[in-house]
Amino acid sequence: VDQMRLVVPTTGFFKDSLRFMKRCTKPNRKEFRRTCVAIAIGFFVMGTIGFLVKLMHIPITNIIMG
Repeated sequence: VDQMRLVVPTTGFFKDSLRFMKRCTKPNRKEFRRTCVAIAIGFFVMGTIGFLVKLMHIPITNIIMG
């Protein structure tokens, strides 16, 4: 009885996963390029923010410590 409670949700999960995988399509070249550009912009923005925070952190640390 306890094993059946594990098997039934797992079977449903696999059926849903299989249905999802059948509906997925490979992106075309334009869609892939758009995704790559968006990711590159995100990396650049996050890197710039991190660099600016680090740049502001160094003088503040020197003022506090020294």
